[in-house]
Amino acid sequence: MKKICIINGHPSKDSYNYALAESYKSGASQANASVNVIHIGSLDFNPNLGLGYKKRNKPLEPDLLEAIEKIKNADHLVWFFPMWWYGYPAIMKGFIDRAFLPNIAFRYTGKPFPEQLFKGKTARIIVTADSPAWYTKWIMRNPAINQLKYGTLRFCGIKPVKVSYIGPMKNSKSEFKNAWLNKVNQLGLETK
Repeated sequence: MKKICIINGHPSKDSYNYALAESYKSGASQANASVNVIHIGSLDFNPNLGLGYKKRNKPLEPDLLEAIEKIKNADHLVWFFPMWWYGYPAIMKGFIDRAFLPNIAFRYTGKPFPEQLFKGKTARIIVTADSPAWYTKWIMRNPAINQLKYGTLRFCGIKPVKVSYIGPMKNSKSEFKNAWLNKVNQLGLETK
């Protein structure tokens, strides 16, 4: 049985990203996958790394410890987030800063590249944006996607990382949104 961890980076439960995450969860559950969900906006934690990696400024909060265990136990991570200002929401950045720490997601070894502690895991990024896909790819150069895909996930050993881009969201009709809810549900069904 595949173990999936869904991570929703949108801070609001009233968001389309929340609905997408629930649609994926429904499909994956129908496929008999073991599914855990992390809605970052619902967690109680300080998103500020504070002292960086030099010194841990405080113990990890219980919500972060639980989220880290869900990530560690998963075979496949599915990230949902909106692209805001060429990046992802601040709360998601803070979550990554506080949860993907040395000796949790990677380990410094004295060599040029760290040991990747999440090897063997795969991921999918599902991003919503107001920009058309061609603009994000060719003009903006996929900043939020590249930061998560290469700067975080691949750095920690997670690959392959597939991407689904949903946009433009601005002025999108309910038919467009419903079609994507169905596509994301199908993606969940296909994770065997």
